[in-house]
Amino acid sequence: MTVTTIDPYAPATPSRRFLFQLNPLAKLAAPVPAMIALIFVRDLVTPLALLALAYAVLLVGARWTWRSAALLLLGLPAGMALIGIGMSLWVDASRVADTPALVEVGAWTLHAGALQIGMATGLRLGAIAALAFIAGLTTTGPDLVRATVQQLRVPYRVGYTALAAFRFVPRFGYELELIRQAHRVRGAHGGRGPLAAVARWSGYVVPLLAGAIRHAERVALAMDSRAFGAHPDRTERHLVPFRRRDLAFVVGFWLASAFLLVLLFPWSP
Repeated sequence: MTVTTIDPYAPATPSRRFLFQLNPLAKLAAPVPAMIALIFVRDLVTPLALLALAYAVLLVGARWTWRSAALLLLGLPAGMALIGIGMSLWVDASRVADTPALVEVGAWTLHAGALQIGMATGLRLGAIAALAFIAGLTTTGPDLVRATVQQLRVPYRVGYTALAAFRFVPRFGYELELIRQAHRVRGAHGGRGPLAAVARWSGYVVPLLAGAIRHAERVALAMDSRAFGAHPDRTERHLVPFRRRDLAFVVGFWLASAFLLVLLFPWSP
């Protein structure tokens, strides 16, 4: 019988989509001006345009999975709608009293102006989130840390400490799954209900913490044995260069954002 060994800490297979080929700092810097501008706009059209721009970039440059599709096509629109409706309920009715009334419940009235203000707020937050997803859905933590160390000159003592912390996350997930499987084999899954769930999760915590402490000790010993922190600089094994295409993406995104913000939809006083 052939046994296939899977490395739970191996990096994901790189995608051919262009966002995965860009420097993480370029994907962070490109949407920042648009995200800052969205804080000050108050209309509905501007956030809709920037939201469409973010979705277009993600559609072309990102690898869509069922999770990312559910997040972008269901979760984000639902969140914008809930925030918009919720914020419209808190708008001062005296500010929008001259707009048509949509819903009347006793002495309380929901005006069209209040709904417009609330939906504009929800759209702004949704557009900011969609712009942030350009980097969030196509960048790994280790690559981001390496880019900050190599391009922003963040001290490697800080950067690689953060990189070690990123490595803990998939390890915890892998060890938690092993602990769950061991509990199922031993028949220690427990019954149903909230008390059983608390007992079941308390049985996971102790071995998970013990494994985390052992792993932290091994990482500390490995870093000491490699003279971590003894020299001002270290040789990089994985390079994350900032190329011309990264600069072209940043400049192109800035120009597209400026075109939408200034030329198509000028701000109203």
